[in-house]
Amino acid sequence: MKIAIRYYSRGGNTEKLAKAISQAVGIQAFTTDVPLSEDVDILFLGSAVYAYGVDDNIKSFINGIDVRVGKVVNFSTAALIRSTYKQIGKLLAAKKIPLAEEEFYCRGAFGPMHKGHPDAADLKKAADFAKRIVNQ
Repeated sequence: MKIAIRYYSRGGNTEKLAKAISQAVGIQAFTTDVPLSEDVDILFLGSAVYAYGVDDNIKSFINGIDVRVGKVVNFSTAALIRSTYKQIGKLLAAKKIPLAEEEFYCRGAFGPMHKGHPDAADLKKAADFAKRIVNQ
């Protein structure tokens, strides 16, 4: 099974999740600056909510996908909104790329809100989630 991990993180919250997932499944995580160069069965895609939307880097990455992706597994952080799942789903639907029903989401620190998150417990949950997805 071919797996890839891509993420975009401004403040480091989503990057922490990407690293936990990377370690759990033994696949190096790259930022969305690194395009997919070959077909993948599972793409773990990490994003966050900025001003109530996903960053343009994520949009550009998705629009630039020109390989076959079996399914995208969303993981995200946010301080206020519940996750990027719906927004990512719309972007992927336009490219006819399937989005897994499962996602991982946790609160991310933003100023004084959710200070310390993602914390060790969040990172363990992200790692366990990724292992479960890969072993399905």
